[in-house]
Amino acid sequence: MRIIHCADLHLDSKLTAHLSGEKRKERKSDLLESFRRMVQYGEKYQSEAILIAGDLFDTNVVSQTAASTVRQIILDHPDMCFYYLKGNHDSLGIFHEAGQIPDNLKLFSDSWQYFLQPSKKGQVVIAGAELTKENQQALFQSLYLNQDGVNIVMLHGQEAEYKGQDQTAVIPLRELKNKGIDYLALGHVHSYKKGQLDARGIWCYPGCLEGRGFDECGEHGFVLLDIDEETGLCETEFIPFSCRNLYTLSVDVTGCTCTEEIGTCVEQKLDEAGYAARHMMKIVLIGELNLSCEKNLYLLKKRLEKRFYYLKIYDETKLCMDYSRLIAEESLKGEYVRLISGAMEIPEEEKSVLIRYGIQALSGEEME
Repeated sequence: MRIIHCADLHLDSKLTAHLSGEKRKERKSDLLESFRRMVQYGEKYQSEAILIAGDLFDTNVVSQTAASTVRQIILDHPDMCFYYLKGNHDSLGIFHEAGQIPDNLKLFSDSWQYFLQPSKKGQVVIAGAELTKENQQALFQSLYLNQDGVNIVMLHGQEAEYKGQDQTAVIPLRELKNKGIDYLALGHVHSYKKGQLDARGIWCYPGCLEGRGFDECGEHGFVLLDIDEETGLCETEFIPFSCRNLYTLSVDVTGCTCTEEIGTCVEQKLDEAGYAARHMMKIVLIGELNLSCEKNLYLLKKRLEKRFYYLKIYDETKLCMDYSRLIAEESLKGEYVRLISGAMEIPEEEKSVLIRYGIQALSGEEME
């Protein structure tokens, strides 16, 4: 039996952090299209079920287009069961609003629900529950599974070892050991991650299906489970599947004297990395540059942006400055450098930045 495990699709996300206009609309449609393609993949490779371990949608207020599209995709695949566990972002009410809930869509509540997935060779049970502040203390003790057959458990939250910044419920893995779990299908962490739960089973986060920001760089996709119902053996494979990936590339431009040299240096690094044009790229300039270096980030972006679907450039270079010549000058620039260098209230790490901006302004250069 083959089963797809996905989570954190965040469909209908606003995507306003980096994109605007037509690209934002296009990227929103990418998220929906990836869900459609994943279901088609499952159909092609005869997957019998899809586990959605939370955050199918980004909020509990969803556009009619997104809700009806997902519902129709599910309806169009009646031979495939969809097990949907609500996450901390979305709401099950979305399906009620979109119309009658499809027969092949199985929903969970805040107490354990047990579903028997049809199988020709053995028994496969899929259990799940929504974690809340009220139930998470006692919920894990109330899980009862038959030790025979294959047991899959779905939960949405952060494992105890994961240091998240939100208030999502914690899943103490130690309390789920020796419960008869073969595969613990988790959601909430946006990168692929798995580990051994106990001698019998494993736990796994598939990560998000599509990265939405540069805190979600790299390949994204879903997990394909291949289960032998007779032996209980559960093999897993991560399937990279995202329409576009996000990448961050740091480029050391130490010693460059102008925008042209910086651009050539960046292009060489990009050529070596070989990122495809459909992806989204953040380039971080690092290293040390002399005060006299001519650097125009606007021109640099114009030179490089056609290589990718989306490009942003961060400048984290530091100034390699010899103040002695400027300090000795009887000029407006020299007076400015002396003023900033002698200012006790300005932290040392900020002085070089202020001096650079000041020299740029006094030289008539456009400020970055």
